[in-house]
Amino acid sequence: MSTTNPFEIAQAQLDRAAKKLKLDPGIHAVLREPMREMHITLPIKMDDGSIKVFKGFRVQYNDARGPNKGGIRFHPDETIDTVRALAAWMTWKCAVVDIPLGGGKGGVICNPKQMSQTELEKLSRAFVDALARMLGPEKDIPAPDVYTNPQTMAWMMDEFSKIRGQYEPGMITGKPLQIGGSAGRGDATAKGGMYTVREAAKHLKLDLSKATVAVQGYGNAGYFAAKLAKEMFGSKVIAVSDSRGGIISEKGLDADEVQAHKDKTGSVVGFPGTKPISNEALLELDVDVLFPSALENIITDKNAKNIKAKISAELANGPTTPEADDILYKKGVFVIPDFLCNAGGVTVSYFEWVQNLYSYYWEEDIVYERLDKKMTKAFNDVLAMSLGEKVDMRTAAYMIAVQRVAEAMKLRGWV
Repeated sequence: MSTTNPFEIAQAQLDRAAKKLKLDPGIHAVLREPMREMHITLPIKMDDGSIKVFKGFRVQYNDARGPNKGGIRFHPDETIDTVRALAAWMTWKCAVVDIPLGGGKGGVICNPKQMSQTELEKLSRAFVDALARMLGPEKDIPAPDVYTNPQTMAWMMDEFSKIRGQYEPGMITGKPLQIGGSAGRGDATAKGGMYTVREAAKHLKLDLSKATVAVQGYGNAGYFAAKLAKEMFGSKVIAVSDSRGGIISEKGLDADEVQAHKDKTGSVVGFPGTKPISNEALLELDVDVLFPSALENIITDKNAKNIKAKISAELANGPTTPEADDILYKKGVFVIPDFLCNAGGVTVSYFEWVQNLYSYYWEEDIVYERLDKKMTKAFNDVLAMSLGEKVDMRTAAYMIAVQRVAEAMKLRGWV
């Protein structure tokens, strides 16, 4: 198995859970592969008049429990295997928090940083034109992901509405509030993660008001993790990083001040009153809670033995390789696996879809209250499975999710 192929990692994680569950081989075989995938070619007329051809994908992994759900990434290094892995993880994520959706994912190979707003709008609309037959509130509901945002979703929703000849806000989530977005969506991923950290701290008898925190990755999830750790628990954030490097201050960092510095300079690096630290060194800091919030495969068999955090709360997708999982579990690092820890985003996306379907919108405190309930129950289900079966939290989360999807497939007569 190549440790860098995310889909092989996703399959290896499934295999582990299938073995523990003694899963029927037929069901296991179905669950190892996506049910449907589309490869699309998108010719776009660029601002200089030239035609550029972009390649895109949409993977619908499994819809036994409901319509497919999952983000769309615009990224220069996008690959079909990343999209397959993320679609698989979305399937398990929706199942573990028990929302009635399946898993999907999409991507376009492009560099949005080198494109104008007009070019990005054309690309967003072309993506929907190419896939319109596969999308819709009752089939497949995309959302924002890496380098896509509420504006991207607005264009896509508008294009789909034109094709359908009617207003279709429920075909996509992560939209601006003015056109059917949900209150509480902005910080939902980090907020959901915080509820699971709170529950993990109860289990470990860890006082979060005295805890130190390091955040690897300072995008949306990382920034809100730093902000909410301090606001919700009074924890001290001592180090944060982004793709250019990191900063550390024993006195603690203010998330908003760091974000303002990043907005101005393009990076957290060089924030006044801090010392530089590399991304690699940040992961190995002696802190209570570590938030890996950036990319896949950053905790591996090479550095797992040096991880000192008591809790690793995975806000990123796939930050830990299967080999590293074994090392962390033996060392006693409490890992809150990605598709449980970062499921707050898809849970509030689900709430947005529900609100769109019946055109009635909830206040922010209701969104947070329902999110807290979902995340707390999911965490405690997984913890009970982990303790009962004597397996790590990721295997336990897989066992619950896979069982739920397998059950739906059986009841529907697919297997």
